[in-house]
Amino acid sequence: MARPRPDDSLDQLPQAELAAVVRGLVDEVTRLRARSEELEGALAKLRIEHQAVKDELARLKNLPPRPPQKPSGMDKATDRPESQAKGSKGGRSTERRGSNLDKLTVTRTVVVAVEAPAGSRRKGYEDIVVQDVALNPSVTRYRRERWETPGGETLVAPLDPGIIGGYGPNLHRLVLLLYFQGHMTCEKILALLTGMGLAISKRQVVRLLTARLETFQAEDAAVLNAGLKSAPYVTVDDTGARHRGKAGVTTQIGSYNFAVFRTGESKSRQAFLERLCGGTAYYVVNEAALAYMRDHDLAQPLIDKLAGHPSRVFHCEADWMSHLSALGLADLRVAPNPARVASEAALWGAVREQGLLGETIVVSDGAGQFREGQARGVLDSRRTPRLQAHPRQRHPAQRRRDRAAHDLVVLSRLEGLPARPDLQEGRAPARAVRPHLQPDENRLRHAR
Repeated sequence: MARPRPDDSLDQLPQAELAAVVRGLVDEVTRLRARSEELEGALAKLRIEHQAVKDELARLKNLPPRPPQKPSGMDKATDRPESQAKGSKGGRSTERRGSNLDKLTVTRTVVVAVEAPAGSRRKGYEDIVVQDVALNPSVTRYRRERWETPGGETLVAPLDPGIIGGYGPNLHRLVLLLYFQGHMTCEKILALLTGMGLAISKRQVVRLLTARLETFQAEDAAVLNAGLKSAPYVTVDDTGARHRGKAGVTTQIGSYNFAVFRTGESKSRQAFLERLCGGTAYYVVNEAALAYMRDHDLAQPLIDKLAGHPSRVFHCEADWMSHLSALGLADLRVAPNPARVASEAALWGAVREQGLLGETIVVSDGAGQFREGQARGVLDSRRTPRLQAHPRQRHPAQRRRDRAAHDLVVLSRLEGLPARPDLQEGRAPARAVRPHLQPDENRLRHAR
Protein backbone atom coordinates (compact mmCIF):
# COMPACT_ATOMS: atom_id res chain seq x y z
CA MET A 1 0.00 0.00 0.00
CA ALA A 2 1.38 3.42 -0.95
CA ARG A 3 1.75 5.48 2.20
CA PRO A 4 1.20 9.33 1.83
CA ARG A 5 3.91 11.70 2.87
CA PRO A 6 3.49 13.61 6.18
CA ASP A 7 2.89 16.87 4.36
CA ASP A 8 0.08 15.27 2.34
CA SER A 9 -3.52 15.69 3.40
CA LEU A 10 -6.37 13.25 2.82
CA ASP A 11 -8.37 16.11 1.36
CA GLN A 12 -5.80 16.54 -1.37
CA LEU A 13 -5.60 12.84 -2.38
CA PRO A 14 -7.39 11.76 -5.54
CA GLN A 15 -10.40 9.50 -5.28
CA ALA A 16 -8.50 6.42 -6.48
CA GLU A 17 -5.63 6.80 -3.98
CA LEU A 18 -8.10 7.51 -1.16
CA ALA A 19 -10.02 4.31 -1.98
CA ALA A 20 -6.75 2.33 -1.98
CA VAL A 21 -5.83 3.73 1.45
CA VAL A 22 -9.24 2.82 2.89
CA ARG A 23 -9.08 -0.67 1.36
CA GLY A 24 -5.67 -1.25 2.90
CA LEU A 25 -6.89 -0.12 6.31
CA VAL A 26 -9.88 -2.49 6.09
CA ASP A 27 -7.59 -5.42 5.25
CA GLU A 28 -5.29 -4.54 8.13
CA VAL A 29 -8.23 -4.38 10.59
CA THR A 30 -9.53 -7.73 9.34
CA ARG A 31 -6.13 -9.36 9.81
CA LEU A 32 -5.78 -7.94 13.31
CA ARG A 33 -9.26 -9.11 14.25
CA ALA A 34 -8.54 -12.67 13.08
CA ARG A 35 -5.27 -12.63 14.99
CA SER A 36 -7.06 -11.37 18.10
CA GLU A 37 -9.64 -14.15 17.90
CA GLU A 38 -6.88 -16.72 17.49
CA LEU A 39 -5.07 -15.41 20.55
CA GLU A 40 -8.29 -15.37 22.57
CA GLY A 41 -8.91 -19.01 21.72
CA ALA A 42 -5.37 -19.99 22.67
CA LEU A 43 -5.69 -18.04 25.94
CA ALA A 44 -8.95 -19.81 26.81
CA LYS A 45 -7.33 -23.18 26.13
CA LEU A 46 -4.36 -22.30 28.33
CA ARG A 47 -6.71 -21.25 31.13
CA ILE A 48 -8.50 -24.60 30.96
CA GLU A 49 -5.23 -26.52 31.03
CA HIS A 50 -3.94 -24.35 33.89
CA GLN A 51 -7.10 -25.00 35.90
CA ALA A 52 -6.82 -28.73 35.23
CA VAL A 53 -3.22 -28.71 36.53
CA LYS A 54 -4.32 -26.81 39.64
CA ASP A 55 -7.12 -29.30 40.27
CA GLU A 56 -4.73 -32.23 39.88
CA LEU A 57 -2.26 -30.67 42.31
CA ALA A 58 -5.05 -30.07 44.80
CA ARG A 59 -6.14 -33.69 44.48
CA LEU A 60 -2.60 -34.97 45.04
CA LYS A 61 -2.22 -32.74 48.11
CA ASN A 62 -5.64 -33.86 49.45
CA LEU A 63 -6.92 -30.30 49.35
CA PRO A 64 -10.66 -29.56 49.26
CA PRO A 65 -12.02 -29.46 45.72
CA ARG A 66 -12.86 -26.25 43.95
CA PRO A 67 -16.46 -25.19 44.61
CA PRO A 68 -18.72 -25.46 41.56
CA GLN A 69 -19.39 -22.19 39.79
CA LYS A 70 -22.51 -22.12 37.71
CA PRO A 71 -22.79 -19.59 34.88
CA SER A 72 -24.89 -16.59 35.72
CA GLY A 73 -26.79 -16.64 32.46
CA MET A 74 -26.14 -12.97 31.71
CA ASP A 75 -24.65 -13.80 28.31
CA LYS A 76 -27.68 -15.84 27.33
CA ALA A 77 -30.01 -13.09 28.49
CA THR A 78 -28.02 -10.54 26.49
CA ASP A 79 -28.01 -12.62 23.32
CA ARG A 80 -31.71 -13.48 23.55
CA PRO A 81 -33.93 -11.74 20.99
CA GLU A 82 -36.17 -8.96 22.17
CA SER A 83 -39.27 -10.95 21.28
CA GLN A 84 -38.25 -13.58 23.85
CA ALA A 85 -36.97 -11.09 26.42
CA LYS A 86 -40.31 -9.33 26.67
CA GLY A 87 -42.82 -10.75 29.08
CA SER A 88 -40.43 -13.06 30.95
CA LYS A 89 -39.74 -13.32 34.63
CA GLY A 90 -37.30 -15.77 36.16
CA GLY A 91 -37.29 -17.94 33.03
CA ARG A 92 -41.11 -17.98 32.99
CA SER A 93 -43.30 -16.21 30.50
CA THR A 94 -45.57 -13.58 32.03
CA GLU A 95 -47.64 -13.13 28.90
CA ARG A 96 -51.25 -14.12 29.38
CA ARG A 97 -52.11 -17.34 27.66
CA GLY A 98 -55.36 -17.89 25.86
CA SER A 99 -58.27 -19.57 27.59
CA ASN A 100 -59.05 -23.25 26.99
CA LEU A 101 -62.76 -22.73 27.57
CA ASP A 102 -63.33 -22.35 23.84
CA LYS A 103 -62.54 -26.06 23.45
CA LEU A 104 -65.28 -27.07 25.90
CA THR A 105 -69.00 -27.55 25.29
CA VAL A 106 -71.26 -26.50 28.14
CA THR A 107 -73.84 -29.24 28.68
CA ARG A 108 -75.65 -27.77 31.69
CA THR A 109 -76.15 -24.30 33.20
CA VAL A 110 -76.89 -23.84 36.91
CA VAL A 111 -78.01 -20.49 38.35
CA VAL A 112 -76.83 -20.01 41.93
CA ALA A 113 -78.93 -17.48 43.87
CA VAL A 114 -77.90 -15.44 46.87
CA GLU A 115 -80.04 -13.53 49.38
CA ALA A 116 -79.29 -9.82 49.01
CA PRO A 117 -80.39 -7.15 51.51
CA ALA A 118 -83.04 -4.63 50.63
CA GLY A 119 -81.93 -1.81 48.35
CA SER A 120 -79.32 -3.90 46.47
CA ARG A 121 -78.95 -3.63 42.69
CA ARG A 122 -78.48 -6.60 40.36
CA LYS A 123 -75.12 -6.60 38.58
CA GLY A 124 -75.63 -9.57 36.33
CA TYR A 125 -73.77 -12.86 36.79
CA GLU A 126 -70.25 -13.98 37.43
CA ASP A 127 -69.64 -17.10 35.32
CA ILE A 128 -67.31 -19.95 36.21
CA VAL A 129 -66.95 -23.15 34.21
CA VAL A 130 -66.54 -26.36 36.22
CA GLN A 131 -65.44 -29.66 34.65
CA ASP A 132 -66.46 -32.89 36.30
CA VAL A 133 -66.83 -36.59 35.54
CA ALA A 134 -69.85 -38.60 36.62
CA LEU A 135 -69.65 -42.40 36.56
CA ASN A 136 -73.24 -43.53 36.90
CA PRO A 137 -74.58 -46.90 35.83
CA SER A 138 -77.20 -46.87 33.13
CA VAL A 139 -79.74 -49.70 32.96
CA THR A 140 -81.75 -49.95 29.75
CA ARG A 141 -84.57 -52.35 28.94
CA TYR A 142 -84.73 -53.34 25.28
CA ARG A 143 -88.18 -54.44 24.16
CA ARG A 144 -87.56 -56.45 21.02
CA GLU A 145 -90.49 -56.86 18.68
CA ARG A 146 -91.54 -60.37 17.84
CA TRP A 147 -93.43 -61.35 14.73
CA GLU A 148 -94.74 -64.61 13.45
CA THR A 149 -94.77 -65.03 9.72
CA PRO A 150 -97.59 -66.79 7.84
CA GLY A 151 -95.22 -69.71 7.46
CA GLY A 152 -94.86 -70.09 11.23
CA GLU A 153 -91.38 -68.55 11.50
CA THR A 154 -90.69 -66.19 14.44
CA LEU A 155 -88.90 -62.91 13.76
CA VAL A 156 -87.19 -61.02 16.62
CA ALA A 157 -85.72 -57.53 16.29
CA PRO A 158 -81.88 -57.66 16.49
CA LEU A 159 -79.93 -56.03 19.29
CA ASP A 160 -77.05 -53.58 19.02
CA PRO A 161 -73.98 -55.62 17.99
CA GLY A 162 -71.96 -53.92 20.73
CA ILE A 163 -73.98 -55.58 23.51
CA ILE A 164 -72.12 -58.54 25.02
CA GLY A 165 -73.92 -60.80 27.49
CA GLY A 166 -76.17 -58.09 28.85
CA TYR A 167 -73.53 -55.36 29.00
CA GLY A 168 -73.32 -52.38 26.67
CA PRO A 169 -70.45 -51.20 24.47
CA ASN A 170 -69.47 -48.33 26.77
CA LEU A 171 -68.89 -50.72 29.66
CA HIS A 172 -66.92 -52.98 27.32
CA ARG A 173 -64.69 -50.05 26.33
CA LEU A 174 -64.17 -49.08 29.97
CA VAL A 175 -63.12 -52.60 30.98
CA LEU A 176 -60.67 -52.84 28.07
CA LEU A 177 -59.24 -49.40 28.91
CA LEU A 178 -58.74 -50.19 32.59
CA TYR A 179 -57.17 -53.58 31.91
CA PHE A 180 -54.85 -52.90 28.99
CA GLN A 181 -54.01 -49.21 29.35
CA GLY A 182 -54.57 -48.78 33.08
CA HIS A 183 -52.88 -52.11 33.98
CA MET A 184 -55.62 -52.95 36.49
CA THR A 185 -56.29 -56.50 37.55
CA CYS A 186 -59.67 -58.17 37.18
CA GLU A 187 -60.21 -57.98 40.95
CA LYS A 188 -59.69 -54.20 40.99
CA ILE A 189 -61.93 -53.71 37.96
CA LEU A 190 -64.62 -55.82 39.65
CA ALA A 191 -64.35 -53.75 42.86
CA LEU A 192 -64.67 -50.50 40.87
CA LEU A 193 -67.70 -51.64 38.89
CA THR A 194 -69.52 -53.10 41.88
CA GLY A 195 -68.79 -49.90 43.81
CA MET A 196 -70.52 -47.96 41.03
CA GLY A 197 -73.63 -50.09 41.49
CA LEU A 198 -73.29 -52.60 38.64
CA ALA A 199 -74.29 -56.23 39.09
CA ILE A 200 -71.32 -58.03 37.58
CA SER A 201 -69.03 -60.93 38.50
CA LYS A 202 -65.36 -61.65 37.88
CA ARG A 203 -66.22 -64.27 35.25
CA GLN A 204 -68.26 -61.69 33.34
CA VAL A 205 -65.35 -59.23 33.52
CA VAL A 206 -63.09 -61.90 32.01
CA ARG A 207 -65.67 -62.53 29.27
CA LEU A 208 -65.68 -58.83 28.41
CA LEU A 209 -61.88 -58.98 28.09
CA THR A 210 -61.88 -62.04 25.85
CA ALA A 211 -65.05 -61.60 23.78
CA ARG A 212 -65.11 -60.27 20.24
CA LEU A 213 -61.39 -59.78 19.82
CA GLU A 214 -61.56 -59.95 16.02
CA THR A 215 -60.65 -56.26 15.72
CA PHE A 216 -57.58 -56.69 17.91
CA GLN A 217 -56.57 -59.86 16.09
CA ALA A 218 -56.81 -58.10 12.73
CA GLU A 219 -54.73 -55.21 14.05
CA ASP A 220 -52.13 -57.62 15.46
CA ALA A 221 -51.89 -59.47 12.13
CA ALA A 222 -51.51 -56.14 10.29
CA VAL A 223 -48.66 -55.14 12.63
CA LEU A 224 -46.84 -58.42 11.97
CA ASN A 225 -47.35 -58.11 8.22
CA ALA A 226 -46.08 -54.52 8.12
CA GLY A 227 -43.11 -55.35 10.36
CA LEU A 228 -41.97 -58.31 8.26
CA LYS A 229 -42.20 -56.19 5.11
CA SER A 230 -40.32 -53.14 6.37
CA ALA A 231 -37.97 -54.19 9.19
CA PRO A 232 -34.29 -54.57 8.23
CA TYR A 233 -33.92 -57.38 10.77
CA VAL A 234 -36.20 -59.58 12.87
CA THR A 235 -35.37 -61.26 16.18
CA VAL A 236 -37.09 -64.57 16.91
CA ASP A 237 -37.10 -66.75 20.01
CA ASP A 238 -39.43 -69.21 21.73
CA THR A 239 -40.08 -70.37 25.26
CA GLY A 240 -42.33 -72.84 27.01
CA ALA A 241 -45.77 -71.65 28.10
CA ARG A 242 -49.05 -73.09 29.32
CA HIS A 243 -52.27 -72.26 27.49
CA ARG A 244 -55.68 -73.53 28.53
CA GLY A 245 -54.09 -75.96 30.95
CA LYS A 246 -51.79 -77.53 28.36
CA ALA A 247 -48.08 -77.16 27.75
CA GLY A 248 -47.29 -75.05 24.70
CA VAL A 249 -44.70 -72.82 23.10
CA THR A 250 -44.73 -69.02 22.77
CA THR A 251 -42.76 -67.56 19.87
CA GLN A 252 -41.61 -63.93 19.91
CA ILE A 253 -41.15 -62.14 16.59
CA GLY A 254 -40.05 -58.51 16.74
CA SER A 255 -37.71 -55.76 15.69
CA TYR A 256 -36.86 -52.24 16.84
CA ASN A 257 -40.39 -50.96 16.10
CA PHE A 258 -42.78 -53.89 16.68
CA ALA A 259 -43.18 -57.11 18.65
CA VAL A 260 -45.74 -59.90 18.40
CA PHE A 261 -46.21 -63.13 20.34
CA ARG A 262 -47.71 -66.36 19.06
CA THR A 263 -48.62 -69.36 21.25
CA GLY A 264 -49.09 -72.87 19.87
CA GLU A 265 -48.62 -76.53 20.62
CA SER A 266 -45.45 -77.08 18.57
CA LYS A 267 -42.12 -75.36 18.02
CA SER A 268 -41.36 -77.05 14.71
CA ARG A 269 -40.19 -75.26 11.58
CA GLN A 270 -43.60 -75.74 10.01
CA ALA A 271 -45.29 -74.09 13.00
CA PHE A 272 -42.83 -71.18 12.82
CA LEU A 273 -43.60 -70.66 9.12
CA GLU A 274 -47.33 -70.73 9.88
CA ARG A 275 -46.81 -67.97 12.44
CA LEU A 276 -44.90 -65.94 9.89
CA CYS A 277 -47.93 -66.20 7.59
CA GLY A 278 -50.03 -64.52 10.27
CA GLY A 279 -51.42 -67.65 11.90
CA THR A 280 -53.52 -68.66 8.88
CA ALA A 281 -52.78 -71.83 6.94
CA TYR A 282 -51.87 -70.55 3.48
CA TYR A 283 -49.99 -72.76 1.02
CA VAL A 284 -48.54 -71.61 -2.29
CA VAL A 285 -46.48 -73.68 -4.73
CA ASN A 286 -44.29 -71.13 -6.53
CA GLU A 287 -40.65 -70.76 -7.47
CA ALA A 288 -39.62 -70.05 -3.87
CA ALA A 289 -41.41 -73.22 -2.71
CA LEU A 290 -39.82 -75.34 -5.45
CA ALA A 291 -36.37 -73.98 -4.56
CA TYR A 292 -37.02 -74.86 -0.91
CA MET A 293 -37.91 -78.43 -1.91
CA ARG A 294 -34.73 -78.82 -3.94
CA ASP A 295 -32.58 -77.35 -1.18
CA HIS A 296 -34.07 -79.79 1.33
CA ASP A 297 -33.40 -82.87 -0.83
CA LEU A 298 -36.95 -83.70 -1.86
CA ALA A 299 -37.03 -86.23 -4.70
CA GLN A 300 -37.23 -84.63 -8.13
CA PRO A 301 -40.22 -86.77 -9.32
CA LEU A 302 -42.23 -85.51 -6.35
CA ILE A 303 -41.22 -81.94 -7.12
CA ASP A 304 -42.35 -82.46 -10.73
CA LYS A 305 -45.74 -83.70 -9.53
CA LEU A 306 -46.30 -80.59 -7.42
CA ALA A 307 -44.97 -78.25 -10.10
CA GLY A 308 -47.01 -79.83 -12.90
CA HIS A 309 -50.37 -79.74 -11.10
CA PRO A 310 -52.64 -76.84 -12.12
CA SER A 311 -53.65 -76.10 -8.51
CA ARG A 312 -50.98 -73.94 -6.90
CA VAL A 313 -52.76 -72.00 -4.08
CA PHE A 314 -54.53 -73.61 -1.10
CA HIS A 315 -56.26 -71.52 1.56
CA CYS A 316 -56.66 -74.15 4.29
CA GLU A 317 -54.72 -77.09 5.66
CA ALA A 318 -57.44 -79.62 4.80
CA ASP A 319 -57.31 -78.75 1.09
CA TRP A 320 -53.52 -78.93 1.12
CA MET A 321 -53.42 -82.34 2.81
CA SER A 322 -56.07 -83.64 0.41
CA HIS A 323 -53.89 -82.43 -2.45
CA LEU A 324 -50.85 -84.24 -1.04
CA SER A 325 -52.88 -87.41 -0.56
CA ALA A 326 -54.13 -87.24 -4.15
CA LEU A 327 -50.56 -86.94 -5.41
CA GLY A 328 -49.42 -89.83 -3.18
CA LEU A 329 -47.05 -87.80 -0.97
CA ALA A 330 -48.92 -88.18 2.32
CA ASP A 331 -48.46 -91.97 2.56
CA LEU A 332 -44.77 -92.14 1.67
CA ARG A 333 -42.46 -93.28 4.47
CA VAL A 334 -39.06 -92.08 3.28
CA ALA A 335 -36.46 -89.63 4.54
CA PRO A 336 -36.87 -86.73 4.36
CA ASN A 337 -40.63 -86.88 4.94
CA PRO A 338 -42.18 -85.64 1.64
CA ALA A 339 -45.34 -84.30 3.30
CA ARG A 340 -43.37 -82.31 5.87
CA VAL A 341 -40.89 -80.85 3.37
CA ALA A 342 -43.65 -80.02 0.89
CA SER A 343 -45.73 -78.33 3.61
CA GLU A 344 -42.76 -76.26 4.78
CA ALA A 345 -41.98 -75.32 1.19
CA ALA A 346 -45.58 -74.29 0.47
CA LEU A 347 -45.67 -72.19 3.64
CA TRP A 348 -42.39 -70.54 2.68
CA GLY A 349 -43.87 -69.92 -0.77
CA ALA A 350 -46.85 -68.20 0.91
CA VAL A 351 -44.44 -66.04 2.91
CA ARG A 352 -42.63 -64.97 -0.23
CA GLU A 353 -45.94 -64.56 -2.10
CA GLN A 354 -47.02 -61.92 0.43
CA GLY A 355 -43.74 -60.05 0.04
CA LEU A 356 -42.52 -60.84 3.57
CA LEU A 357 -38.85 -61.20 4.59
CA GLY A 358 -37.54 -59.88 1.29
CA GLU A 359 -34.17 -58.55 2.48
CA THR A 360 -34.85 -59.07 6.17
CA ILE A 361 -32.22 -60.72 8.38
CA VAL A 362 -33.55 -63.22 10.93
CA VAL A 363 -31.56 -63.08 14.18
CA SER A 364 -32.01 -66.16 16.37
CA ASP A 365 -30.19 -68.28 18.93
CA GLY A 366 -29.39 -70.96 16.39
CA ALA A 367 -32.40 -73.21 17.09
CA GLY A 368 -33.26 -75.61 14.28
CA GLN A 369 -36.75 -74.25 13.59
CA PHE A 370 -35.31 -70.78 12.93
CA ARG A 371 -32.43 -71.92 10.73
CA GLU A 372 -34.25 -71.93 7.44
CA GLY A 373 -31.05 -72.93 5.69
CA GLN A 374 -28.42 -70.31 6.41
CA ALA A 375 -26.14 -71.95 3.86
CA ARG A 376 -29.06 -72.87 1.63
CA GLY A 377 -30.11 -69.25 1.13
CA VAL A 378 -33.77 -69.51 2.17
CA LEU A 379 -33.54 -67.26 5.21
CA ASP A 380 -30.52 -65.16 6.16
CA SER A 381 -30.10 -66.29 9.75
CA ARG A 382 -27.38 -64.83 11.94
CA ARG A 383 -26.98 -67.04 14.95
CA THR A 384 -25.75 -65.92 18.31
CA PRO A 385 -23.76 -68.39 20.42
CA ARG A 386 -25.73 -70.35 22.96
CA LEU A 387 -24.89 -70.02 26.62
CA GLN A 388 -22.52 -72.68 27.90
CA ALA A 389 -23.76 -75.19 30.42
CA HIS A 390 -22.87 -74.92 34.08
CA PRO A 391 -19.47 -76.49 34.91
CA ARG A 392 -21.16 -79.12 37.08
CA GLN A 393 -23.33 -80.19 34.12
CA ARG A 394 -20.37 -80.81 31.83
CA HIS A 395 -18.46 -84.01 31.33
CA PRO A 396 -15.38 -84.39 33.60
CA ALA A 397 -13.07 -84.47 30.59
CA GLN A 398 -14.62 -81.24 29.28
CA ARG A 399 -14.17 -79.62 32.69
CA ARG A 400 -10.50 -80.60 32.68
CA ARG A 401 -10.00 -79.12 29.21
CA ASP A 402 -11.76 -75.89 30.21
CA ARG A 403 -9.66 -75.64 33.39
CA ALA A 404 -6.47 -76.16 31.39
CA ALA A 405 -7.49 -73.46 28.94
CA HIS A 406 -8.32 -71.05 31.76
CA ASP A 407 -5.02 -71.70 33.58
CA LEU A 408 -2.91 -70.86 30.52
CA VAL A 409 -1.70 -67.30 31.14
CA VAL A 410 -0.04 -65.26 28.41
CA LEU A 411 2.16 -62.47 29.74
CA SER A 412 3.30 -59.68 27.43
CA ARG A 413 4.61 -56.17 28.04
CA LEU A 414 2.40 -53.36 26.79
CA GLU A 415 3.69 -51.29 23.92
CA GLY A 416 5.30 -48.04 25.12
CA LEU A 417 5.47 -49.21 28.77
CA PRO A 418 9.08 -49.09 30.08
CA ALA A 419 10.59 -52.05 31.86
CA ARG A 420 10.62 -52.18 35.66
CA PRO A 421 13.60 -50.42 37.30
CA ASP A 422 14.51 -53.44 39.41
CA LEU A 423 14.81 -55.60 36.28
CA GLN A 424 17.00 -52.96 34.58
CA GLU A 425 19.39 -52.86 37.56
CA GLY A 426 19.70 -56.62 37.69
CA ARG A 427 17.87 -57.13 40.97
CA ALA A 428 15.53 -60.07 41.40
CA PRO A 429 11.86 -59.22 41.04
CA ALA A 430 9.59 -59.30 44.05
CA ARG A 431 7.66 -62.50 44.78
CA ALA A 432 4.33 -62.62 43.00
CA VAL A 433 1.16 -62.41 45.03
CA ARG A 434 -0.36 -65.39 43.13
CA PRO A 435 2.50 -67.75 42.29
CA HIS A 436 0.16 -70.35 40.73
CA LEU A 437 -0.56 -67.90 37.92
CA GLN A 438 3.09 -67.42 37.00
CA PRO A 439 4.30 -69.28 33.87
CA ASP A 440 6.42 -72.34 34.49
CA GLU A 441 9.22 -73.53 32.24
CA ASN A 442 8.28 -77.22 32.45
CA ARG A 443 4.49 -77.18 32.55
CA LEU A 444 1.58 -75.06 31.48
CA ARG A 445 -0.38 -75.29 34.72
CA HIS A 446 0.24 -76.40 38.27
CA ALA A 447 -1.34 -79.54 39.60
CA ARG A 448 -4.37 -78.96 41.72
